[in-house]
Amino acid sequence: MAPADQTRKAQTRTRMPDDMAPRLLAWYDVHHRELPWRVSPREHARGVRPDPYRIWLSEVMLQQTTVEAVKSYFRVFVEKWPDVEALAAAPTEDVMKAWAGLGYYSRARNLKTCADLVAARGGRFPDTEAGLRDLPGIGAYTSAAITAIAFDCPAAVVDGNVERVISRLFSITTPLSEAKTEIRAHVEAMVPAARPGDFAQAMMDLGATICTPRRPRCMLCPLRESCSAVVSGDPENFPVRLPKADKSQRRGAAFVAMREDGAILLRKRPEKGLLGGMTEVPTTGWTARVDGATTQAAAPFPGDWRRAGTITHVFTHFALELEVFHAHIKGEAPEGHFWSLAHEISGEALPTVMKKAIEAAIPGATKKQRPH
Repeated sequence: MAPADQTRKAQTRTRMPDDMAPRLLAWYDVHHRELPWRVSPREHARGVRPDPYRIWLSEVMLQQTTVEAVKSYFRVFVEKWPDVEALAAAPTEDVMKAWAGLGYYSRARNLKTCADLVAARGGRFPDTEAGLRDLPGIGAYTSAAITAIAFDCPAAVVDGNVERVISRLFSITTPLSEAKTEIRAHVEAMVPAARPGDFAQAMMDLGATICTPRRPRCMLCPLRESCSAVVSGDPENFPVRLPKADKSQRRGAAFVAMREDGAILLRKRPEKGLLGGMTEVPTTGWTARVDGATTQAAAPFPGDWRRAGTITHVFTHFALELEVFHAHIKGEAPEGHFWSLAHEISGEALPTVMKKAIEAAIPGATKKQRPH
């Protein structure tokens, strides 16, 4: 194809009806999701403005996590720490405990570091994408989302939902992993000067509730008349994805030691690396790249170790299988370990994989209990 033809094709693919954004915003005004961090269109029209702290907190939590999973964590955080200064003043250990179970724990460490920096600057977040990207834990997507939603400034907000919507609107046949720039160009062309924050949220809501991965409800979509995938009759074929590589499988062992009073022996992981700074039961030396020992012979100290089952957990890049062993131990905690009382376990900074290991050995141990 000649260069001139390629240019005309690109221009045609980016061109769209002028009423697309107004149609989407009219749909959003009626069908928006009620979210604990969101200012609704009606509130926005009355002059209520989003709190940048709440938008930042929600967007960091939502990275690689579902909305439903985030809601309860968000409520806990804003109840404990209602503004960025309060979060900055909180001990890091308390923040990690409140985050436990939400996954991707580097986000929690960056969250605390970012809060410290913003609080030191008077508690005001930068209102530009460039300024926000200078803060830890804030990348291209998060900076665009905060800029648009918190400050109502035009920005191309592209998450997985938006990628799906755009891929279908324009029948983008380039594999998604290679189509990021093309998708962003389409979004940039669509962002309206008025209500860019509501537009960003409308695009995300459209992907989450109408333009879903399976069985999209195209007849209810406000953009269906402009969607080329609807015209061709195959919206589920988009976005195009390359075959996923199989996850590597790692193995190891976990050792759950319990004292007579029900306390469980724990230790803190190194600050750097996988699950950095979180709390764990003793385990063998597995990593994302190598297996650890899997037998009771690898126990960190003597005990009446008995096999309690096997648990599995899937991380981003690998799957882990742990053989779990359980023992009753007396005496002081070994160096580098500590005893956590039965009613305190639920409040420890335990990642999900460690909760699974403890539950395999002592069912119900990680559930909230009253002190005796």
